[in-house]
Amino acid sequence: MAEKRGSSGRGQRDLKVRVKSAKGRRLSSTLWLERQLNDPYVRRAKAEGYRGRAAFKIIELDDRFRFLVPGARVVDLGCAPGGWCQVAVKRVNALGEKSGKPVGRVLGVDLQEVEPVPGAEIHQLDFLEDGADDKVKAWLGGKADVVMSDMAAASSGHQQTDHLRIVALCEAAAAFAFDVLEQGGTFVAKVLAGGAEGELQKVLKQRFAKVANVKPPASRSDSSEKFVVATGFRG
Repeated sequence: MAEKRGSSGRGQRDLKVRVKSAKGRRLSSTLWLERQLNDPYVRRAKAEGYRGRAAFKIIELDDRFRFLVPGARVVDLGCAPGGWCQVAVKRVNALGEKSGKPVGRVLGVDLQEVEPVPGAEIHQLDFLEDGADDKVKAWLGGKADVVMSDMAAASSGHQQTDHLRIVALCEAAAAFAFDVLEQGGTFVAKVLAGGAEGELQKVLKQRFAKVANVKPPASRSDSSEKFVVATGFRG
């Protein structure tokens, strides 16, 4: 009879999946695939119907700071593939499923076309173009309570260049948030390991009551990303 592995008196273990290198596949691709197959957040995302593991980053940030409340109007910049929108729809009650609770709005914008997210309104838009803030406010019928961004600049492979691109993207998202946020609103965006850069940190502290730089548990340990969470927009 074949031996049953992993069921001895020492208890069961999750067996790590090893991926064999295939002809034509680079080592980096093989390692990425192996990491994906063994990532508990990837498995959870599939099990819970989210479009990617990144959904758990915004879940963990909101569990701590409580900005996605029923009735909130949310703008998700660079929303593809839609996982953050999925979370926001549930938490702000955009579908009106929580009886007696205010019904929120979720609006996602991205350069590319995004598969529809039930309960969210998705627009193909470059938020950097002139008048983008006015379009968003018109679509929302007013200002937003939350502007959030999990955007990352395309990698060039040059560390210093990528650093500058990420900083510039976060600064642009913050400037957009200043135009569309309601007083008391929240800005959430991906930054770097040290948190928001000095000048951006200074501006955020002037414009918001509280500014925190956080690495949620769902953010991979080998990733240099953090998130800035700025609450209490002063207008």
